[in-house]
Amino acid sequence: MNRRSLAIVLAAGEGSRMRSAKAKVLHEVAGLPLVAHAVSAARHAQSDSVCVVVGRDAEPVRRLVTRLDPSIRCYVQVERLGTAHAVLSARDAIADGWDDILVLFGDTPLVSSTTLARARQALADGASVCVVGFRTPRPTGYGRLIMSGDELLAIREEKDASDTERAIQLCNAGVMAIAGPQALELLDAVDAQNAKGEFYLTDVVAIAKARGLSVKVTESPFEDVLGVNTRAELATVEAIWQDRKRRELMLAGVTLVAPQTVFLSHDTLIEPDVVVEPNVVFGPGARVASGAVIHAFSHIEGTAIEAGASIGPFARLRPGTSVGQDAKVGNFVETKSVEIGRGAKVSHLTYLGDASIGADTNIGAGTITCNYDGFNKYRTVVGSGAFIGSNASLVAPVRIGNGAYVASGSVVTEDVPDDALALGRARQVTKEGRGRLINERNAARKASKT
Repeated sequence: MNRRSLAIVLAAGEGSRMRSAKAKVLHEVAGLPLVAHAVSAARHAQSDSVCVVVGRDAEPVRRLVTRLDPSIRCYVQVERLGTAHAVLSARDAIADGWDDILVLFGDTPLVSSTTLARARQALADGASVCVVGFRTPRPTGYGRLIMSGDELLAIREEKDASDTERAIQLCNAGVMAIAGPQALELLDAVDAQNAKGEFYLTDVVAIAKARGLSVKVTESPFEDVLGVNTRAELATVEAIWQDRKRRELMLAGVTLVAPQTVFLSHDTLIEPDVVVEPNVVFGPGARVASGAVIHAFSHIEGTAIEAGASIGPFARLRPGTSVGQDAKVGNFVETKSVEIGRGAKVSHLTYLGDASIGADTNIGAGTITCNYDGFNKYRTVVGSGAFIGSNASLVAPVRIGNGAYVASGSVVTEDVPDDALALGRARQVTKEGRGRLINERNAARKASKT
């Protein structure tokens, strides 16, 4: 589409029904704040520029969106005087001269770029305004779209609607596209002659019709335009997003053994022929290559898992972890900022933090890297083909060489050369008969208490 477009995301609302200490648009779906979902949809609809109107928690919202995209401009709606007033907070941006102005809300995270593109297409086809609508058999509470043929005559709020109009199932989704050359003229014509004394964006429709301009409607699936006002609605939207993403992955060749128990993040990347068992959570920044298996009850975040790797069950992979091809991270293993080489095995009951594990190395059960002294973090490096015995403590900074062995139960505080054996444990002492004496003493103490 060879048209210049500005998207305005309205994110200034109080969100009081969330009962939260932070702005509604900062609450997350799939690990991404609501307003970021809206910004992403606007970008994918080929908007040349995006601006966000902020209000409550203006600075945190501004920091968030500009971190996503430094080119985003933010405008503060100081007084909350309605949706048209909010749009006009971005007057300077609107005046830059655009073919299309898209208005969407920062609390509708499921809105698709396809829906926004269709609204823009209506402007390209000659409309001055295009309203996005949806159909529902339960329209109570929504503004009804009053049509005449394919032209929208008005948006009627339920309290003002007649019985006949209340029966209409075509409702206002809140998303609107306005022809750029006419946008300021139409918005400036909105007045506050209503019960609330606010400037409503929906009044643009009647104003445009009164001036003989064309107003069209494009329909969207109901789920695409669901807004979030309460924690219950947030959970509903999260569930819809998760279902969509699961289906997308399965159609792309990923096996989800129990789909409803797998939770994904907004940026989760899983290649075909990966198997994901029940009750797995993917936090932000997870990437899984083809042929890997993620066993049940694992939590994976900020981690790259290569082809053929096996993870879990009950593994926790924290940010900065990378797992090499055909490597294994087994049950009750936690990792953080660790590179695990090709074919290496970390089978069970282990903590690895700030470490590099070489190819084909075996990390025995109960091994821990002692990486933190209360102030600084230190790194452990284990070479290729090494064998770390069970219950070893590797006190960083320390380096274990290629092919080296660390005996079970050792506390390693010094570097171990290639092909060496390190023993860092006290010599065993056996006291003959001492066990019997201890048992007799304990029995006597027990008897004295009865």
